[in-house]
Amino acid sequence: MQVVRIFTGEDGESHFEELELPFEAVADAERTAGQNAGSVSFSRTQPGSFIDWHPAPRRQYVVTLEGQAEIGLGDGTRRIFNPGDVLLADDLTGRGHTTAVYGDRVRVSLAIPIMD
Repeated sequence: MQVVRIFTGEDGESHFEELELPFEAVADAERTAGQNAGSVSFSRTQPGSFIDWHPAPRRQYVVTLEGQAEIGLGDGTRRIFNPGDVLLADDLTGRGHTTAVYGDRVRVSLAIPIMD
């Protein structure tokens, strides 16, 4: 299972890295290792919405369900997240990142806080 992690580097800036969560055989299926999670929330954000520089509020998975989001980093890198894409928001310090609803559709996302 591919996940894009955004994390704070030693330079205080956010960076992307791709993670692969391995699947394990379980009965007639496969699943990744379990992780402790907190509450689950859904968000709906209108096209044209822009959130300026901010770190992640907590370590959490964010899954885009509908629409698209563009995450921007301090070095100018931008990445589009489409329906089904999973982001592990882990840039808890530093300047953080920007978030914009990309395109002309409402973005619906699912946030799952991770409890360490």
